[in-house]
Amino acid sequence: MTVTVEKAEKPEQTQVVEQDAPVRSGRGVSRSMVVGAILLVWLVLFAVLRGRQTLSLAAADLTDLHRWFNDVNDSIGANRDSNPLFLYFFNEIRLVIDSLVTFVQELISQPSADRPVPQIGWLGVVGIAGYVSWAMGNWRVALLAVAGFTFLGLQGLWQESMDTLALTVSAVFVALLFAIPLGVWAGLSDRFNRIATPFLDFMQTMPTFVYLAPLTLFFLIGPASATIATLIYAAPPAMRITAHAIRSVPKTTVEAADSLGATRRQSLTKVLLPMSKQTVVMGVNQTIMAALAMVTIAALIDAPGLGKTVIQALQSLDVGTAFNAGLAIVVMAIVLDRVTTAASGREEAARRSKNRFPAWRRPLLGVGAAVTAVLIYLSHTYVWGAEFPGEGGVGSAISSGADTVTTWAQDNLSGVTNAFRDALTNGLLNPFQTLLTDSPWWLVGAALIALGVVLGGWRAGITTAVCVALLVGTGVWSDSMTTLASTVVATVLVMLLGIVFGVWMGRSALVDRLLRPSLDAAQVMPPFVYLVPFLALFGATRFTAIVAAVVYAAPVAMKIIADGVRNVPATTVEAATSAGCNTWQIITKVQLPMARGALTLATNQGLIYVLSMVVVGGLVGAGALGYDVVAGFSQGQLYGKGLAAGLAIVLLGVMFDRITQAAARRTGA
Repeated sequence: MTVTVEKAEKPEQTQVVEQDAPVRSGRGVSRSMVVGAILLVWLVLFAVLRGRQTLSLAAADLTDLHRWFNDVNDSIGANRDSNPLFLYFFNEIRLVIDSLVTFVQELISQPSADRPVPQIGWLGVVGIAGYVSWAMGNWRVALLAVAGFTFLGLQGLWQESMDTLALTVSAVFVALLFAIPLGVWAGLSDRFNRIATPFLDFMQTMPTFVYLAPLTLFFLIGPASATIATLIYAAPPAMRITAHAIRSVPKTTVEAADSLGATRRQSLTKVLLPMSKQTVVMGVNQTIMAALAMVTIAALIDAPGLGKTVIQALQSLDVGTAFNAGLAIVVMAIVLDRVTTAASGREEAARRSKNRFPAWRRPLLGVGAAVTAVLIYLSHTYVWGAEFPGEGGVGSAISSGADTVTTWAQDNLSGVTNAFRDALTNGLLNPFQTLLTDSPWWLVGAALIALGVVLGGWRAGITTAVCVALLVGTGVWSDSMTTLASTVVATVLVMLLGIVFGVWMGRSALVDRLLRPSLDAAQVMPPFVYLVPFLALFGATRFTAIVAAVVYAAPVAMKIIADGVRNVPATTVEAATSAGCNTWQIITKVQLPMARGALTLATNQGLIYVLSMVVVGGLVGAGALGYDVVAGFSQGQLYGKGLAAGLAIVLLGVMFDRITQAAARRTGA
């Protein structure tokens, strides 16, 4: 007997229908059959045509497009100081951004022209961090900030951490300078919002790696390019969330202000912005997190700070140093996240508070400001307040401990880890990669287009066709297919973890409360950090990048699926329970089918996260497009190929995004 749960004609009612006959195949089943047929035809043709027209290209080989990119790069370098476009536009932008970054660095991290130490030393920076955290949040967050920044110094990474903070602050300042006004405009104007949305989608779809190569073409390698790349990557969240905050203000409130004679400007400054302030601060939080993640990756184009330490350690397989620097990035991310999160909820927390302490807040903040000023003076005047004391003994101990654990893991767990790696690689990754790379390019392209049409509709199919054609034109088709294979395999693993833990969280409030803080913390960490522990376990292989990508992308999939399962109407679940369904039947026949939109959305987000991380894995042996991009930065003759690889990553991201978003809309997301 098959049990199905159907919605009745009235929304508030459900009914349970028992059927002895099989359920008639619906639209979803027929779509699955079409997908199966496409894959079957692909496999048959692969067996016949294997190895033909694969468009493979050796690592050192270049196409005409790659040489053209190299020529453009050389031409720009030769005419940078004479071309008016560079003299009066790109060079001016670079100088302005470079001056801003240099100013902030000389303030907190680097010696200035007339001083052997920064203007504000470690004591002043810690004091400012504590005071700002208290003023924006509460005393608990202030203690966290003081402890976190002090820990950075104890690790022996004070200057590197301050360089990272300087670039992050500079990028966030410029990003918010543009993003918030544009977000307000998008919130007020439907027309501008429709124009801006595709650009924001494109910017957020692009993996972080991809911003770097084109910007170095116009702004050279260095802090200026790193900051510009960071602010471009970090601006969309603030703009989107600001627009959403403005649109979320109740229309009745705005109409009431208009009826009282408020001008458009008064409505904005007195009603819309104050009522959306909390949400806008959340957007600032997301911008800061995105900027910190991008600043660490921008070390590939000579951005100073912790990212450079991590990259150098990864390239030399120095797990201890990489772990210590990665831990510093995590600490900074947690501090910045908690400060801005507390700031967004401070006013509401103060309103709920019933004690008298808020009445003393202003005088205490005045005293705190005076103490902070004294700390700044001491750090500006005395060497002991400017240079962090000690030689980073805590960091040495952490590095040594990480090396010891790595050695132990490699000596004692290599049998298990190697078996797991080999089973997944030989059983799933290699066969799928062979199917993609050894099939004729036109066969893979036709299969991808057909899948795009079936899963996402004709528009998604057209987008896929354009992306496939451009991928062929980039000259890195084979590497693109290798990256595609790793991305799909990692996404499958992400969805398996997402479904298991997402369903568990969606069905149990206790599990959700226990796991969600860890998932939130995992999403705060920049991508580089995930490579370090898996480098210790699995060595420098593409499998390391895949596992790191799974761990990086799984939290977002888990949370989306948990929310989808939780939003299934309780009456529907109760009806299925009263019909005698067990837990497994409720999950597989009721909750997961009704959360199908959330599953598709989780697949979309998982793919985008995995793609960005698999590319970062090029630093630890993942090869393919990630290697091409990294090689393009380090070897001048491969610059054009690296630029083409970056374009290929964008095309894969756009193709994945459009297919999965269209599929999510078709399944009722």
